[in-house]
Amino acid sequence: MTSRGELKPKPLPATLTIVECEEPQYQFNRFLYQLVGAEWEWVDLNSWTDDQWRAVVESDDHRTWVAYYRGSIAGYFELFRPDGKNVEILYFGLAPTAIGKGFGGPLLSHAIESAWDWPGTQRVWVHTCTFDHPRALDNYRSRGLKVFKEEVSYID
Repeated sequence: MTSRGELKPKPLPATLTIVECEEPQYQFNRFLYQLVGAEWEWVDLNSWTDDQWRAVVESDDHRTWVAYYRGSIAGYFELFRPDGKNVEILYFGLAPTAIGKGFGGPLLSHAIESAWDWPGTQRVWVHTCTFDHPRALDNYRSRGLKVFKEEVSYID
């Protein structure tokens, strides 16, 4: 997405609260990654050391938001902008208990809006793959993101 005007937002339900983690805690990001990603076999960061987690999460180029529903974590997203202009939605997803409640579109809208609110942003993008929810790509497209590149890879 190269313009904020491309966003097709889905309104945030009154029951969902989204809060930015203004005090980075790499242990919390590790927990969120595992909470959201376990069902989808997100394992690429499981071998990271504390120092690796700390380097990313405590960077000025990284920000994290958490969604809460009825006092419990409903999902989260991380934004990463190492070049000062291109924001990657680094991680995005819902907790298993929040899937099916209609939170995906509003949370993604908030992620994209937060990326555009970061001064200097010129582009917002995200990677997705078959290790994400089957409707993830539909959600990205519905919010106005466009497919830039497709690859086919095989895992042995």
